Amino acid sequence: MNTFFVILLIAAMVMVVVSLVRGVVAFLQSTKIDLESGEQVDATEMQLKQNRAMMARVKWQAVAIIIIAIMLAVAS
Repeated sequence: MNTFFVILLIAAMVMVVVSLVRGVVAFLQSTKIDLESGEQVDATEMQLKQNRAMMARVKWQAVAIIIIAIMLAVAS
């Protein structure tokens, strides 16, 4: 049972890193576009993509914390 939770935890941690990298890449592309085009009034598509990636990161971190809490509850 513990092995199952460890595998789930590792998968959640990988998804956190993937979401983080996607968000940072979207941020860098958004910044480059803003610098080349001047000021932006509304959020661009890249900024919205960055926001979605960062929200996904927060969700995966919450999943990882929940898995750790379950593992601790089962272990005690």
